[in-house]
Amino acid sequence: MDLRFRGAEPSEEERAAVDALLGPPASAWDGGSRTAADLRFAARAEAARDQLLPALHAVNDRVGWISEGALEYICRRLTIPPAEAYGVATFYALFSVKPRSTRMLHVCTDLACQAKGAESVRRRVEDHFGPAGTSWQESPCLGMCERAPAALALEAGTPPVAQVYAPATPDTITTMAEASPSSNGSTPSVKVTGETPERAAVPQAGQDGLLLLRRIGAVDPASLDDYRAAGGYTALRRAFDLGPAGVIREVLESGLVGRGGAAFPTGRKWDATARQPDHPHYLVCNADESEPGTFKDRVIMEGDPYALVEAMTIAAYATGCAKGYLYIRGEYPRAVARLQHAIATARARGLLGDDILGKGLSFDIELRRGAGAYICGEETAIFNSIEGQRGEPRSKPPFPVEKGLFGKPTVVNNVETLVNVLPILENGAQAYAAAEPKLFCVSGAVERPGVYELTFGATLRELLDLSGTTGTTRAVLLGGAAGAFVTDLDIPLTFEGTRAAGATLGSGVVLVIDDGVDLKSLLLRIAEFFRDESCGQCVPCRVGTVRQEEALHRLSSRVDDDDLVLLREVGQTMRDASICGLGQTAWNAVESAIDRLGVFR
Repeated sequence: MDLRFRGAEPSEEERAAVDALLGPPASAWDGGSRTAADLRFAARAEAARDQLLPALHAVNDRVGWISEGALEYICRRLTIPPAEAYGVATFYALFSVKPRSTRMLHVCTDLACQAKGAESVRRRVEDHFGPAGTSWQESPCLGMCERAPAALALEAGTPPVAQVYAPATPDTITTMAEASPSSNGSTPSVKVTGETPERAAVPQAGQDGLLLLRRIGAVDPASLDDYRAAGGYTALRRAFDLGPAGVIREVLESGLVGRGGAAFPTGRKWDATARQPDHPHYLVCNADESEPGTFKDRVIMEGDPYALVEAMTIAAYATGCAKGYLYIRGEYPRAVARLQHAIATARARGLLGDDILGKGLSFDIELRRGAGAYICGEETAIFNSIEGQRGEPRSKPPFPVEKGLFGKPTVVNNVETLVNVLPILENGAQAYAAAEPKLFCVSGAVERPGVYELTFGATLRELLDLSGTTGTTRAVLLGGAAGAFVTDLDIPLTFEGTRAAGATLGSGVVLVIDDGVDLKSLLLRIAEFFRDESCGQCVPCRVGTVRQEEALHRLSSRVDDDDLVLLREVGQTMRDASICGLGQTAWNAVESAIDRLGVFR
């Protein structure tokens, strides 16, 4: 693509998809028919670039890929140079700028699925469909690890259709080849098939004493009335009684820290944002959970979506935000549908919008879908993605609380962090701190995989006793691809306990590895994952992830001390010099496998 327009025209279907999102063009400057008057003035002086990602989704959802004509039409509508829009469109794995089938099958080959036989599924898919690229492709973690191995078919149309296959087996390939049940309706909402009840992902469902998972399986996730009858919006009413400063004080006293892996005190982040004199303030919910092995946020969004809406409203009230963005990964079609419904219902019932509950609070939520980029889970990469840029991390400082989304003070929290605010306000900071809950995503060689809620201080052994191990446990991967392998099952599941053991809680991944898993292949998959997901912005990560994978390929066939030395040097360089957490953690799991499990010795 060039910086200049090349005269490519969109199809009528592509034009209709964009116009349905942006409205019809007002003039030729917006992509409409040219008249003499249009040559004398421009209809808009500044770009509406933040609509680029939704516009790309609109075309991809309708047609299945993004042609040059569609891209040029989007660029004319949003006054974006074609070359820049092309850079964004090619950044995301769920988009294609080359013709492909309207139905794409995404076959997960990541850690939890690989440990459960995804390679045999991938081979059978390749035998049936041919080489990857036009009708199917390998996919990083789809967030369905409790049902591994998993596959997801996305079919373009009106409406688009998403069909889940989990667990997927070689015997289901014929079913995967069949077209999804489609519809010719006019609704833009995605139609989702093949999903299991939300309760199936929560082995503790219905158990007394749960705080974060108590409504999943017990309350209809589509019903606002059911949510309120089960205690919903009690926390928001208490927030109004406390006032913004009182809410922040409660969150500070609770000791709540971020659940995405960084463990930064949530109250300090909220306080710093609230104190910023620059306005407007923005709230961003990071629901782009792409860490391999992680699916807790998905389960909350599917099973208790109003809890997230309420928690975001409380966070906005405390930090002075009038607008919130819920950035959710594109591989979660059911969660997207549930949240779209919850947001619309809350807005219709006066729980979003102007003067919420008659308390003078004005706040609304806009849902933004990601499009397949692990790096967009980094808090500043989300800002670039929402703004219509490539999802590359920003250098810090300045920090988001000072200059975040659109250059304004921004508070960013993930789903689990936000929903923890509800029991803090419902029960009080001291009661919450005495039994602080944490969610864990258990998968791999266990009898009952799923999301578990434990209090901080429980041991890894206690968690595995709940889930039931199968076979001989060789190791446990804590924290996902960015985490570390451990063999000590008596590690306390706290941030301090795992840190002392040379590991991390990270996003709550607990992947149990037995003797049937090829650890060399698993490490290669981790290396491939980081190579593919590196945004390429900084040299240590861009080059280091490739060199790490190359060395592991050589070591898989022949152990060489020089390659082991090279691995350590490359890993340390990435850890010390990479811009963001992707490069800084890309060596962690490999290092722990070599040092603790004796791989390549």
